[in-house]
Amino acid sequence: MSSVTPFPGRPSTVAFHRTELSLILSLYGRMVAAGEWRDYGISHLKDLAVFAVFRRTAEHPLYRIEKRPKLRNRQGQYAVIGPEGQILKRGNDLRAVLRVLERKLIRVVE
Repeated sequence: MSSVTPFPGRPSTVAFHRTELSLILSLYGRMVAAGEWRDYGISHLKDLAVFAVFRRTAEHPLYRIEKRPKLRNRQGQYAVIGPEGQILKRGNDLRAVLRVLERKLIRVVE
């Protein structure tokens, strides 16, 4: 008996795990409640997974949260990329990497 693969020849893709998405969506919900973010998009590609956040639907991403497993032993597999393509934070601990965006929630109340 031969084994059958559901999608033969289909390349594997990088995806966010449920626990990773839980952390990201928790931050996303707080930013939406604060009026900072309005939309998001998720891409699962061959070498990376991207969670992009937008202020408005029809514009470039405000921030990108990327997962690149090949960088796990180097700079870290998670990164937050700014609107101009600059790396704001990189590391292997997603919670620590996302803190760079949580600082945007802190505002002075008068």
